Amino acid sequence: MPVRTLDAVRSTLPALPRTLVIPREKDRVHAAVALVLRQRPASPVELLLIKRAEHPKDPWSGHMALPGGRMEDEDPHLLATAVRETREETGVELWRDSPNPAGDGRFLGLLPRVAPSSRAIPRVAVVPHIFAAEPNAEAHSLSQEVERIRWVTLEALADPGTHDSIEVDFSDGPRRFPGYRFADDVVWGLTYRILTDFLDRLR
Repeated sequence: MPVRTLDAVRSTLPALPRTLVIPREKDRVHAAVALVLRQRPASPVELLLIKRAEHPKDPWSGHMALPGGRMEDEDPHLLATAVRETREETGVELWRDSPNPAGDGRFLGLLPRVAPSSRAIPRVAVVPHIFAAEPNAEAHSLSQEVERIRWVTLEALADPGTHDSIEVDFSDGPRRFPGYRFADDVVWGLTYRILTDFLDRLR
């Protein structure tokens, strides 16, 4: 993995857009997730993951995911959604007292929006936002939607030994999907696609 510091991440991603996204499609749910990166002194860059709590009405129930959620009426743009949801779910502050969050050095840019491939999930468009958190940032499970927190290093994500697959049961039978495995946790689906895109850009 050639990118070992947050400064290297910043220099590798200069072409990513930083324009704030304000959705216009009324027939689609809009959401934002945050790729929260931190680097403690003499430590590798880490990425924040959450494990979603089990809930029968949550299509991502029990999944490993990125902090984030649906855009609310009070959010002026999806960047605000990513920041608010991350704060509410984990307590991590991604910016403070900034009238223009896009000008904050902690906001590193946007990845292309993605949508779930399953027809069983409502129409939703998710825009991933990349942030550099403070080195001493601590995350906690602050929402009933979050079972627990996990930090993983970018080196571990890029390690071929971390790559695995998961079998998921559907009404027409089981199917296998690629993923990243960390002990008993498997990242797959939409989050896997977002992280794979992110890692490909770092390479």
